[in-house]
Amino acid sequence: KTKEKIARVAEAEIELFERDLILEIRGSKLQRRKAKKYAEGVMAQRTGPVSITSDYDDGDLTMLQIPQEAVGFVTGRAGNFLRSIEEQWCTLMFFCDVGGGGGRNKDYEKLAIFGSIRGRRGAELLVLSAVETKVPGYFEKIREDVLGRDKGKDETETWGTDTMTFQDDELSYALGKQGGTRKKLERSSEAVVQYVGHTAFFSGARPVRKRAREYIKWLFEQLEGPVYVDGWEDRDDCTVVDVPSDCIGYITGARRATLGAMEEEWGVLMFFMNKAEDKGRGKGSGGSEKLIIFGPTRGRRGAELKVMSGVETKNPGYFTKGVREKTSNDRGFDTDRLIFKDDELSYSLGKQGTTRKKL
Repeated sequence: KTKEKIARVAEAEIELFERDLILEIRGSKLQRRKAKKYAEGVMAQRTGPVSITSDYDDGDLTMLQIPQEAVGFVTGRAGNFLRSIEEQWCTLMFFCDVGGGGGRNKDYEKLAIFGSIRGRRGAELLVLSAVETKVPGYFEKIREDVLGRDKGKDETETWGTDTMTFQDDELSYALGKQGGTRKKLERSSEAVVQYVGHTAFFSGARPVRKRAREYIKWLFEQLEGPVYVDGWEDRDDCTVVDVPSDCIGYITGARRATLGAMEEEWGVLMFFMNKAEDKGRGKGSGGSEKLIIFGPTRGRRGAELKVMSGVETKNPGYFTKGVREKTSNDRGFDTDRLIFKDDELSYSLGKQGTTRKKL
């Protein structure tokens, strides 16, 4: 498992020949260098803190100071918490001595985080979030270091971090049940979204940070009343579906359960758009409402089709009346259509939709 982890973080191929005790590393020069460095670090951990020298950083290292009283909390039982962060963010993490200075009676331990710029950021903020619950106010001391870290060091040269400060009640709303809302914001905007104490962090290239801030703004506006996204037609991060009024309850589900499940499945953010002045006005006989879906292209399409499928169940022919087969010649992301006969449909769906999911 450790071998796979090193290979993943270094983006190299690693083979262990147990009989000869040889580790073979394949990849580009930098990938091999990283993998060798990670393997040495992991092996050095067995005998105590790893000592890290200044030539250790290949643009893949974040160093974080952890207050002594939070070290056990961050490590977790048998290192479980650190391992789970490594898994989630594709990083490699261990506590270390910097420049070999020993001595156990320190106020802080240094935590080394190796990985891509995004992975390191996600892991670092998750650790800080945990430390803040154990040592409230710690983040303020290192605020400047954290915010300025890696500025402009990604491919787009716009990498950075924006922050927002919450009140108590806002924080629990922005987190959501078991952190669901935060995860939803993170997946749909493609920024790293994390809360440390009452501060929200949005890390990423400029466009994704902007999206994350907009999404959270709309979430809060929904508490006040209906939200309408002006200029949605010109955005490249959203899809709008017209949902007939008699299907809205079905698509939303009890206490938003159905929409929530779709958001979770596809990594998108969805809400019904209403202009404040439309409130309570029936839009003709059996009107419709606009459901807006935010997120990456594939996720948006998945959620959109799922909504269409739900509406079609409730209101047959709404989307499929007069639809013909089509095959797209587009090289990028696009949609082809096939028309099934009844018996073909149940076969290609499979038991509880398993065949469709498999495809």
